[in-house]
Amino acid sequence: MAIQLGDAAPDFTAETTQGTIRFHEWLGDSWGVLFSHPKDFTPVCTTELGMVAKLKPEFDRRNVKVIGLSVDPVDSHERWESDIAETQGTAVNFPMIGDADRAVSNLYGMIHPNANDTLTVRSVFVVGPDKKVKLTVTYPASTGRNFDEVLRVIDSLQLTAQYAVATPVNWTDGEDVIIAASVSDDDAKVRFPGGWKAPKPYLRIVPQPNRA
Repeated sequence: MAIQLGDAAPDFTAETTQGTIRFHEWLGDSWGVLFSHPKDFTPVCTTELGMVAKLKPEFDRRNVKVIGLSVDPVDSHERWESDIAETQGTAVNFPMIGDADRAVSNLYGMIHPNANDTLTVRSVFVVGPDKKVKLTVTYPASTGRNFDEVLRVIDSLQLTAQYAVATPVNWTDGEDVIIAASVSDDDAKVRFPGGWKAPKPYLRIVPQPNRA
């Protein structure tokens, strides 16, 4: 069965390039991003891993741990990391899961038989500190992911987990947000004493609460 939003992220123990981990224990109180790669020594994956390494300070700033996965073993990952450092200008600075038996890939539904019955698709799972799945995204093997977008979504997820707001189309951190539809006007007056703009009764726009 496919993992859906709000499901508990399956726990697992696996060998990685940074030693053996138990996923939930490794996450601790952090957010997490688990992302899969079809195979080692593939061109698109090489660029993706280099980009995530470059963006790691941004993930760290948001209290997010990142971990990659490929169906090849750890010693293959370690050889691949040398190529990534050479071609992308950044050493891989996060763990990569060796999943030669496809245990984690199958646990998370990362292998889509209609696409390829042995290799993972480009899956991304964002997991909250409560170990619940907050976001799932699946790309075809031919298309590299946009990790700036992953960071943008994490900004939204972290904001909306703390405040009764939603983020509008193309929102980025610091821009106006929308009062959640579940919040009545009376409750909104308490939560947002500065008031709001309402071009329609159901569209109540306020400055981002933690920036106001």
